[in-house]
Amino acid sequence: MFKKILIANRGEIACRVIKTARKMGIQTVAIYSDADRNALHVKMADEAVHIGPAPANQSYIVIDKVMDAIKQTGAEAVHPGYGFLSENSKFAEALEAAGVAFIGPPKGAIEAMGDKITSKKLAQEANVSTVPGYMGLIEDADEAVKISNEVGYPVMIKASAGGGGKGMRIAWNDDEAREGFQSSKNEAANSFGDDRIFIEKFVTQPRHIEIQVLCDSHGNAVYLHERECSIQRRNQKVIEEAPSPFLDEATRKAMGEQSVALAQAVDYTSAGTVEFIVDGDRNFYFLEMNTRLQVEHPVTELITGVDLVEQMIRVAYGEALPFKQDDLKINGWAMESRLYAEDPYRGFLPSIGRLTRYRPPAEEHTKMRAVRNDTGVYEGGEISMYYDPMIAKLCTWGPDRATAIEEMRLALDGFEVEGIGHNLPFLAAVYDHPKFTSGNMTTAFIEEEYPEGFDGVELPQADLLRIAAAASAMHRVAEIRRTRVSGRMDNHERKVGSDWVVNLQGHSLPATIAADHAGATVAIGDDTFRVESDWTPGQPLARLTVDGTPLVLKVAKIPGGFRVRYRGADMPVQIFTPLQAELATHMPEKIAADTSKLLLCPMPGLIVSVNVAEGDEVQEGQALCTVEAMKMENILRAERKGTVSKVNATAGDSLAVDDIIMEFE
Repeated sequence: MFKKILIANRGEIACRVIKTARKMGIQTVAIYSDADRNALHVKMADEAVHIGPAPANQSYIVIDKVMDAIKQTGAEAVHPGYGFLSENSKFAEALEAAGVAFIGPPKGAIEAMGDKITSKKLAQEANVSTVPGYMGLIEDADEAVKISNEVGYPVMIKASAGGGGKGMRIAWNDDEAREGFQSSKNEAANSFGDDRIFIEKFVTQPRHIEIQVLCDSHGNAVYLHERECSIQRRNQKVIEEAPSPFLDEATRKAMGEQSVALAQAVDYTSAGTVEFIVDGDRNFYFLEMNTRLQVEHPVTELITGVDLVEQMIRVAYGEALPFKQDDLKINGWAMESRLYAEDPYRGFLPSIGRLTRYRPPAEEHTKMRAVRNDTGVYEGGEISMYYDPMIAKLCTWGPDRATAIEEMRLALDGFEVEGIGHNLPFLAAVYDHPKFTSGNMTTAFIEEEYPEGFDGVELPQADLLRIAAAASAMHRVAEIRRTRVSGRMDNHERKVGSDWVVNLQGHSLPATIAADHAGATVAIGDDTFRVESDWTPGQPLARLTVDGTPLVLKVAKIPGGFRVRYRGADMPVQIFTPLQAELATHMPEKIAADTSKLLLCPMPGLIVSVNVAEGDEVQEGQALCTVEAMKMENILRAERKGTVSKVNATAGDSLAVDDIIMEFE
């Protein structure tokens, strides 16, 4: 077996590979840029080599720099993770020339299947049903518009060498096709060093289901069943599960066998994923093959018991697969939630900064439940603007889908992240959504269910009552501590009342508390709740039971109560005495500042281009400028007709959140 491998990647996937290598007794080498000098994968590896400045195109995807790191350390093999150089045939070729094993498929398979244009042509030649589109190279925006009209709107504009949602745009008309072509081309060049673009029909109401394959160099090939990845935002997966709640056994078998046949047609070895669009009648259409490990591979590992990274390493060393197709059964159900450094309350825009608090739920694996968290960050570390915004992949497993979902809900409730914007509230909201829990979702789920974006959840009355009871009991504990004076006897302490009024999400609920040594009984109207907890003031996570049922709240002290976050809701919960509640109704509401005549930078990022000048008259929807953050380009548009009075930023400027880009008359 290899004695030392280098991981040509960063973040959580680098940490994931290191864990398996360590289990196998293999030493590891990390590479890092200036921005990742103190990163977790650097701390975990046995050795680490600096390879350049923060931008990936000056460090992680510069083949010569990675090859130098291999020479310095004597690594015998390289695992590329995903993204960066994982599907770069020139990198595989350079490794082969240097006598270093590539823990991935051979160069020929990468070229044949890793390139979306070539892979679709091969699939068509093999009589595999594919989505209509234009597979040739597209020279410019005018040609993109012409092709889009021939295919028929809506169309998907995609980077040939892309992945992870980078370099993808949906266009519904000529203007969007023209803009989308240029943005996709720019993103592809920056992320993959390859700006080739192709166009295909965008199939509405699809489900995104993919098949995991694993092949060795001895002619053995298997499929490890499917993953459902239909919960997507901007073509990037957010929640994945295995198996799919939609497939029947016959469709699963047909998709699996077709995926294996496609892999064998190009002499594929290692792990790979064949992606399909599946319609409502379970007709499936080949999309592409990812010639690498997928982000969502943990859910497959949880339902099959196979360590995919270990098998990739063993296949690269020349070993045969230790199992046959009939050995691979589906055991239970697994869910994966991608925790991103992005603010769902600001249109999911990227967020950077220091993780002032990062406390994932405890990992465990029993016969009835499992919690797994693949991460590349730590408390006190920084999220930079240079790389993908994913912080962690939280996974749960249960014997059935309902149990796996409930385990995920509890894990999300107990996941503490502070210091940056993050999508935990949104993830929690999805897992409570009836369309998701029923399994009746498509790739349009987020667009259809949150058309105006995400601004929190209005909790049902039953949840509000439970939270009101819990907050009342917590407030009583906080008031006792506040009124206690050190050195005084208990009978000299100021008495804390039992009658309160709880205000939350527009409801005003009178509450009466009767406390004892074990907890408190809280009466709210005609309902009575028994609340028990060992929570103490200052703890940001409150674990309680209400009528014997667990309730986990993220809490922070605010004047007159708490900021409470629970299952997608983020709300102030104010607890007043009856007199204070009466007086509060007379308080004027604070009026927000008027920013309607300002274009504010919605995220920390780099100004790529400014499309207007002072004095220009702009129309509603017109592109004003483009901001790049975390490898994604974001076009900022005019919300209404107006005239530009001042432009404060130029291309190349780095801006913070809410910096003023331009002003209007």
